[in-house]
Amino acid sequence: MKSLFKCAALVLSALSVFGLASCGEKKAKSNVLNVMVEVEVASLDPQQATDGTSFEVIANFTDGLKQMAGDGSTINALCAEEAVSQDGLTYTFKIREDANWANGEPVTADDFVFGWQRAVDPKIASEYAYMLSDIGQVKNAAKIIAGELPVEELGAKALDAKTLQVQLEVPVSYFDSILYFPTFYPVNRKFYESVGDKFGTSADTVLSNGAFVLTDYQPAALAFSLKKNDKYYDAAKIKLDGLNYQVLKDSQQALMAYQNGTLDIVKLSGDQVDQVKDDPEFKTIGAGYLWYISPMIDKVPALQNLNMRKAFTFALDRESIVKNVVKDGSMAAYTPVPAEFAYNENGEDFITAQKEYPELCDFDASKALEYYNKAKAELGKDKFDFEMIVDDTTVQQNVAAVIKEQIEKTLPGVTINLRVEPKKQRVQDMQDGNFELAFTRWGPDYADPMTYLGMWITNNSNNYGLWSNSAYDALIESCVTGKYAQMPKERWETLKAAEKIVLEDTVIFPLYQQADACMVKANVNGIEFHPVALNRVYKNTTKN
Repeated sequence: MKSLFKCAALVLSALSVFGLASCGEKKAKSNVLNVMVEVEVASLDPQQATDGTSFEVIANFTDGLKQMAGDGSTINALCAEEAVSQDGLTYTFKIREDANWANGEPVTADDFVFGWQRAVDPKIASEYAYMLSDIGQVKNAAKIIAGELPVEELGAKALDAKTLQVQLEVPVSYFDSILYFPTFYPVNRKFYESVGDKFGTSADTVLSNGAFVLTDYQPAALAFSLKKNDKYYDAAKIKLDGLNYQVLKDSQQALMAYQNGTLDIVKLSGDQVDQVKDDPEFKTIGAGYLWYISPMIDKVPALQNLNMRKAFTFALDRESIVKNVVKDGSMAAYTPVPAEFAYNENGEDFITAQKEYPELCDFDASKALEYYNKAKAELGKDKFDFEMIVDDTTVQQNVAAVIKEQIEKTLPGVTINLRVEPKKQRVQDMQDGNFELAFTRWGPDYADPMTYLGMWITNNSNNYGLWSNSAYDALIESCVTGKYAQMPKERWETLKAAEKIVLEDTVIFPLYQQADACMVKANVNGIEFHPVALNRVYKNTTKN
């Protein structure tokens, strides 16, 4: 347990960051929103960012063609007009005449062309390049990513300064809804070339066209700020003067900062919920993230064994984890696609029941032991050591400790060693294949099951365990560019079949679908919470 003196020192440090008045001084009313995040910003480059915190901050100072409304629907941002060809293959966007960068230059169609070309450029090696190829089906994106064509052949052209034409390989029914995602944001070519490799590393090396302007930031900063962009086309509707961010990984420190008035919104750990659950400022908000364990199937012999992986997934008491550890309204998860974010044309959830496949994923200690005994016989061993990487936040460490306890208790001879890392390092280790087990999460980038199921295609950059199944790949292909791509009912059924393969092969061990236990000051209104893509949006926020 941290000493009270250390906690007090940390809070005092936070107070100094935000420039609060010293004791005895009267604080002036502030119209700046003070926001807590759990992890550092990993990147401010829209084509390089891969995590929710980075996406949130980038979206504060950059607009794309589209944005999310408060109800989650897709509406225009920098797009003034849109036309779609009858065959659904050509989109023409007119960019707002009053859309400008913070340096006074107009936002042009070429800014979008340049940003999208960066996303698919093999030299940039964007992990989200697949958003343009596999998901968006922008013409030639896949070939450019593979190094077979130059970036200039991408199906995104500037017809004139304010007209962007986009050509697709096949019609994509949800194309508009992915355009609010940061990978599709514009980048001012001239500015980018002026800062070179330093792009996105400081306030001076990013250029805003959005509601706010970044005023201070350094890589891995624990505090940074934004101010209202007076040159924003919609500036009259932006009521906040700015945003102050504070990175606080210790949930008790965060709650103390909130209670002291340093922060306006904080996320709590489960063990704090009982303290505040009756407070009218307490909220539980569905966040859309699926937390799961990813086994390194390709490189770890014991995890190549299907019976061992099945033993793990049946050893996990998910209900106990969400009720006794997480305790923030999160739901136990038994499928690789979470509930309540993807619906078909009839409004039906992709997940009809949390325990759709109890024979494939559930808590059953006797079944876990049965699979474990088979694995031991096949592997010729009865003792196994595995290392699991986990984020250095309070909640994740608490959950990881229980996962360790459950597995070791249910599977005698198995030892789980925890390696605690900052999130950025954990993600890097997963990308590099430097792990055996990883406690990780994925949030939906767009409202379709493919945002999850696309991860496990052979050689997908997010297929961290390097699993490969040709039958699975074929099913996904049939839904993306094949015979079911434009057949909603058949596509839905085929994606369900693909999901079942992920469970049958125990590619991941689903744990829980995240909800956030939060405190939000009573004088703060209009924060938009979304389960998809951008989890928090502040454009319509007021602080009275």
